[in-house]
Amino acid sequence: MTITAAEVLQFVKENDVKFIRLAFCDLFGRQKNISIMPDELPAAFEHGVSFDAHAIKGFLDITQSDLFLFPDPATLAVLPWRPQQGRVVRFYCDIKNPDGTPFWGDGREVLRSVLSRVAKLGYVCRVGAECEFYLFKTDENGDPTNVPLDNGRYLDVAPLDKGENVRREICLCLEEMGLSPETSHHEQGPGQNEIDFQFSDALTSADNLITFKNVVRTIASRNGLFASFSPKPLPDESGNGLHINLSIARGGFNLFKTENKTHSQEAESFLAGVLAKTAEITAFLNPLPSSYDRLGAFEAPKYVSWSHGNRSQLVRIPHAIGDRMRMELRSPDPSINPYLAFALVISAGLFGLENNLALPESVNEDLYTAGKEITDKLTVLPANLGDALALAERSGLAKETLPAPLLARFLELKNEEYQEYLTISDKHAHFMEHDFKII
Repeated sequence: MTITAAEVLQFVKENDVKFIRLAFCDLFGRQKNISIMPDELPAAFEHGVSFDAHAIKGFLDITQSDLFLFPDPATLAVLPWRPQQGRVVRFYCDIKNPDGTPFWGDGREVLRSVLSRVAKLGYVCRVGAECEFYLFKTDENGDPTNVPLDNGRYLDVAPLDKGENVRREICLCLEEMGLSPETSHHEQGPGQNEIDFQFSDALTSADNLITFKNVVRTIASRNGLFASFSPKPLPDESGNGLHINLSIARGGFNLFKTENKTHSQEAESFLAGVLAKTAEITAFLNPLPSSYDRLGAFEAPKYVSWSHGNRSQLVRIPHAIGDRMRMELRSPDPSINPYLAFALVISAGLFGLENNLALPESVNEDLYTAGKEITDKLTVLPANLGDALALAERSGLAKETLPAPLLARFLELKNEEYQEYLTISDKHAHFMEHDFKII
């Protein structure tokens, strides 16, 4: 639905809005925001709101530090946990240079450019994200501990599942913000949870994922808990995955819609492109050193392969019907920048479509127990962040999809992060201070 700036201004006036948050993400998917008063919103729509880009890691140096936030009217949302008198609303913003051109580090613009290519080819791409998270207890100072909220397991109910009321509050909050949760449940790990919401266009889905993480953290904190999206918060338990579900349609018809496990040639080529390119974009799908502790166990993939229904694969085709048919990419984790990750995965699918790639044979095996006669034939995902960054530096797909300054800065900072990680003796303490508390 298209919402105009004029309609937003009328809403703000009629609904006792007193504070406006202008939100955006840095290169690594971490949300930032500036708050303005309602009287400043007309000028924000017309001229933008400036901020110090030098203070945002990875953006600009101090000699060219001015960037501007332009609120996107379509992303208006009331923050339900803030006061109902003197309401607070939030917009996601486009980031522009002083001359009005898009800033190279704006992930929303990067994703838009990819979606423009999709549209020119006559397709529509829909994306859904299944995001897992852990709930941990906090100490007497309110700081997070590594003690999970409960000892429940997959689909358990109360009293084993102690998170059901928190999930309920999260779902209700998401509904008030315009998201549509479909399912929520306890996941495999102690204190681990999952909430899934409806498919959307890719840009809305990326915005929704940032909203989701913010809501989960906020509601958890209101309940005296800490929500962690880190890829592997507990070393011997299930990691947090972010399964990316994709479908493509042409002429209103979902090309993944199948009968008897047959697929359209276009859907097969799209999937083949994702398989062909995932290894070289893994640094963007699994961007932390600890991301690689998750892969290869607890239903997280290790090999480049696909199958129907099989959760040991990189890509599975879930058993679904009609417009719910899609492919599910299982390697990413919640530490991604969703705009960059979605842009790259969709670009990989377009690569397959444009080159009419043939889909490899499916691997109908449990790859956690399969013998070497099977696994030795498969491409292995990068074993660590260093290997993933080396592949990304050589990736033609990354160079074609991402602005050159963005790619260079991401690789530079991630290489620095990984080299620092290699020199640290107490890696667990480093993980707790960085990945666990921040992601």
